[in-house]
Amino acid sequence: MKAEEVYKRLESANFPMEAISILGKGYKTAEEFGFIDPIEIGRKQAYFMSYWLVPFGFFAGIGFSLVTDLHTFAWAGSIGNHIIGGLLGAFGGAMGSLFIGGGVGVATSSDSVPIRNRLNEGKYLIVVQGTDNQVVRANQIMRPLRPENIQGYVAP
Repeated sequence: MKAEEVYKRLESANFPMEAISILGKGYKTAEEFGFIDPIEIGRKQAYFMSYWLVPFGFFAGIGFSLVTDLHTFAWAGSIGNHIIGGLLGAFGGAMGSLFIGGGVGVATSSDSVPIRNRLNEGKYLIVVQGTDNQVVRANQIMRPLRPENIQGYVAP
């Protein structure tokens, strides 16, 4: 109700309506507005990291096996031990790309996670896009209605 009231006040103040969006249940979703899903960012970063970490891990595993000359798997023979070392190194590279690449993508996804959490809680978000003067004017119109939170961002 409060989100609609803010929208109506902005409309009655002759604010450009193409610059205002309501996000929430029954209105635009975060994806429709353009907020990027942090899980998708993490997935892309993990795939990107795996392209160089898995081969690097493979060759590092072979190198480690050659330098240490460990014969952990007697049944595999000398060359087999080196190949198993390479495969274990590749597995370590894959784990690194998954945990570090994917985790960093989610952790560095800016403010989209808290915004998505609020929308998932059933709250609404009013987005005002425009010049600094328009945003200040919209802020002055919204403030008397005592919204839960007002935040300003500069578009990238």
